[in-house]
Amino acid sequence: MNNGACQIHCLPEMSERIGTLEVLWQKRSRIRRIVKRRRNYMINLINEIFRKMKRSTEIDQIKNKDITLQPGDIVRVRSREQIKATLDRWNQLKKCAFMEEMWPYCGTTQKIFKRVENFLDERDYLIKKCKGIVALEGVFCEGTKDFGPCDRSCFLFWREEWLEKTVEK
Repeated sequence: MNNGACQIHCLPEMSERIGTLEVLWQKRSRIRRIVKRRRNYMINLINEIFRKMKRSTEIDQIKNKDITLQPGDIVRVRSREQIKATLDRWNQLKKCAFMEEMWPYCGTTQKIFKRVENFLDERDYLIKKCKGIVALEGVFCEGTKDFGPCDRSCFLFWREEWLEKTVEK
């Protein structure tokens, strides 16, 4: 300090020094933001590429999938033991429930009515897609133990894994 002298004459130098440091700091921050933005852009780009690759392989698998059961095919509903072996603890296979009312059909011969690829979910009124599910001719839900009889006659959903194609005679 200059023995009681004012610092006003030093302000331009001080501001330049501080200004220079501030400019460097701002450049550093700006560079960091640019690097971070570009890194995020690259990560998003790579993720999008992988999503597209996955989607295209899934589409190829669907196109190349050999659909075994078609409308009119005669099938035998697998035995109780075979079906139980496919079910998880909630009586489901790939999120499709095997209802208690379906057990009496085990071992019977049925005819495929149609493949189910879309259905209306009445809980949220949205059309949902599904794979590997068929409806059997004349096999309807007539109600459940929990809710009692029902007059709607809805088709039961059958996973292809629960059915085996029989040789027509």
